[in-house]
Amino acid sequence: MYDTLIRHDHLDADEEFRPVHRIDRYASGIVVYARTLDAQRALSAQFARREVEKVYLALVAGRVEHPGEVDLPLKPDKARRRVAVAHKHGKPSLTRFQVVRHLAGHTLLECRPLTGRLHQIRVHLASIGFPLAVDSLYGGGTQILLSQFKPGYRPSSRHPERPLIRRLTLHALRLTFRHPRTNDPVTYEALPPKDFRSTLTQLGRCRP
Repeated sequence: MYDTLIRHDHLDADEEFRPVHRIDRYASGIVVYARTLDAQRALSAQFARREVEKVYLALVAGRVEHPGEVDLPLKPDKARRRVAVAHKHGKPSLTRFQVVRHLAGHTLLECRPLTGRLHQIRVHLASIGFPLAVDSLYGGGTQILLSQFKPGYRPSSRHPERPLIRRLTLHALRLTFRHPRTNDPVTYEALPPKDFRSTLTQLGRCRP
């Protein structure tokens, strides 16, 4: 990702970039890096004060009928290397979501985490029975195969079926924050990568 950022922004390869926040490993989408220490501090403070608007796309297993929110405290479970709902000693966590589209066996959601807990969207959606379509840690699968949803699918006799996607079906779509130098509101968006888009296209061609 660091090399990609340098290549796309035509920046000096020797320049230091300072991480401001992170997204889950194997998720895709937008992340913010600062070019100076002052900018890093200013941006990190906005995240800490929950002033940054974050929008994610989540492809979940099952059919979600209505928009809603999940307001459940979360706590890291270090022994199991995951995060769990914990009504005692958990940190307040809130995720709002709305339905974008129904697809074969799945629902595409737009999620807005109002807090920034580790694995928040994944745990919250799993807690209401709609885990990410690919997320074995929290009850989702390990991959999506078109043959599971396309009637009359004909497998190739030459090679095994290639999964549509085999990573987290979570994409950080958009961030809105105040520019650390001008204080003006700015919005940045990252379109979903090819595997995510292709999965939506293929599932969209099947009966929901």
